[in-house]
Amino acid sequence: MNSQTRARWLKSILPWHWISSALTLAGLLVFAITGITLNHAAGIEAKPALRSGTLDLSAEERALLNGAAPRGSGTSSRAALPAVLNARLQSRTGLGWHDAAEAEWGEDEVYLALPRPGGDAWLRIDRASGALEWEDSDRGLIAWLNDLHKARHTGALWSAFIDIFAIACVMASVTGLVLLALHARRRPSTWPLVAAGLVLPALLAVYAAH
Repeated sequence: MNSQTRARWLKSILPWHWISSALTLAGLLVFAITGITLNHAAGIEAKPALRSGTLDLSAEERALLNGAAPRGSGTSSRAALPAVLNARLQSRTGLGWHDAAEAEWGEDEVYLALPRPGGDAWLRIDRASGALEWEDSDRGLIAWLNDLHKARHTGALWSAFIDIFAIACVMASVTGLVLLALHARRRPSTWPLVAAGLVLPALLAVYAAH
């Protein structure tokens, strides 16, 4: 490759490389750190902070609940709680959820699971008596970051971000490889190091699998 062609390639590739690298820098740092914490999850113990409580629904609230019960056959079905009841229960329990969150409706009780990154919550309502019990657990910052790493209970928006972030990482890697190729002639160790970065993980994976 002559110097003019090489210069044109450099001029074209460099902006794509530094922009994609800049966009993914913070994310790569977080994902690398959470990769370590996930790999040593058994040794990084977190004591969840627990909150729980009980309350009784008023007659009006029981009417709202049973009036929203899904119609149909079977002993269990799924449907959201009424928006008015959602607002009241969130205020009384201190929990938070979207009005569209679906609860599991049984013949005797209604159960609403509220998992989230780094924590979990639930509430259960006895349909006959209106007795409600709830619990909320928070496993801390490391658990929250680990769940973001795994896209666990994060929803569609975070999942879409992960896809975009992955594409930007691929772009940074590919453009970085092209830049390595353009500079390889003056850096003899380039390709042996690239080969080592490919072969060593492959060998370790084969060894670990057996």
